[in-house]
Amino acid sequence: MAKESFDKEIQFLRMLVLTSGAFNRQQFAERLGISVHTFDKTIRRLKEVVSSVHQQASQEQSKEFAETLRFSYYDSTDPLLLFLFRAKSVKESESQRISLLLGAMNERALTTMELLDVICSSLPSEAALPDEKTIRSDLKYLEEVGVVIREPGARPYRYRIQDALVQQLSEAELIDLYDFVDVMANTQVPSVQGYLLRDGLKKHLLRGGVEPHVLEAFLYKYHYYSRILDEAHLFTLLHAIRRHRKVRFLYFSPKSEKSYAAKNTNPLFERDTEGKSEKTLPLKIVYDHQYGRWYLLAHGREGIRKYRMEGMTQIEEDEAVDEAWYEGKQLELEERIAHSWLIDTGRAVTVRARFYNPEGPEPNFVKERVLLQGQWGQIVSEDEHTFIYEIKVNGTFEIKPWLRSFGSSCEVLEPASLRRELIAEWKEIQAYYASVREDF
Repeated sequence: MAKESFDKEIQFLRMLVLTSGAFNRQQFAERLGISVHTFDKTIRRLKEVVSSVHQQASQEQSKEFAETLRFSYYDSTDPLLLFLFRAKSVKESESQRISLLLGAMNERALTTMELLDVICSSLPSEAALPDEKTIRSDLKYLEEVGVVIREPGARPYRYRIQDALVQQLSEAELIDLYDFVDVMANTQVPSVQGYLLRDGLKKHLLRGGVEPHVLEAFLYKYHYYSRILDEAHLFTLLHAIRRHRKVRFLYFSPKSEKSYAAKNTNPLFERDTEGKSEKTLPLKIVYDHQYGRWYLLAHGREGIRKYRMEGMTQIEEDEAVDEAWYEGKQLELEERIAHSWLIDTGRAVTVRARFYNPEGPEPNFVKERVLLQGQWGQIVSEDEHTFIYEIKVNGTFEIKPWLRSFGSSCEVLEPASLRRELIAEWKEIQAYYASVREDF
């Protein structure tokens, strides 16, 4: 989707949100593995992005970037970090040229040479003028992302804006489409492309005279920043999976003290990083709805490996592998995760839990939730007050938070080891509150 990688900005924004301004400049730079000068430069760049995306923002809304992230959560229905995709989808040096290309093709279909003449006559005299190869590269990119379309016919080919959708629909139909895209982008994954489509429809409708309040039928508040940020890697990895290609990347595990390292371009200034260089064959991508995280399941020298996508930087495609061998590894993976609550590939165990029905005439929300979220598990017995739920899963680590979230409405019966773990955890929690009651 993007022409340029923006690993640094992704990790920068992730940490800025998670720390809520608790780090000073030096601590922030050390955590990211960059200099204080680079930290200041990145802050300036992101402030420029905020001002360009929110040009109509009031003076109160235009406060310091860190303060905006920290306190302006309810000022907008947009996921705040989405603006990074708008700002960094193309290099800064390309944005002016592509804007001129789109403006020229908005009037009529043009050939590559006609577009080159328009760009050269429109750019400032001090700007570096593009050549025919550069324009062809820009057109290829715009065609790949669906912004322009090449008209049928003989050479020289003519290109025009692909806007048939908005031109052929009535205003009422466009508003219905906008509402549908708004709902889907906020409730489904992946979502970034949906947000960008929604923004394009919104601008078109506002230019047509639609009142802003008409487009504000729904209000969503976003919680999982990583879900949006990590979609920058999603389509690169899906492309490699479709082509059966290995990938190379620098990986920072969740336990690592750093989350980013600049890509070394000068061997004289090469330095050690806490990231680990990985080369692996991507097989499957899994999204964790409970925590809003993306995972990559891959095959490497050690067998099946699992990576949190938030720790992956500098991703590049590598060589392709034999298709039949690749399909064999995918089948092997599917067998390993057949009983995974999420991505666990450990030994399969049977979990049995007793759930207690809520008292009163209200609907049995406990049972409804178990049936909705319990995956392939089954209710094996039931009476007026309780029911027994049973499921075979790879290990208990991933299912334990779900069982624990039911509180006193759930009692784990098997396996005994999981039951003992939960008893110990609840005793620890009880100890925290015992002293408070004594104080009162």
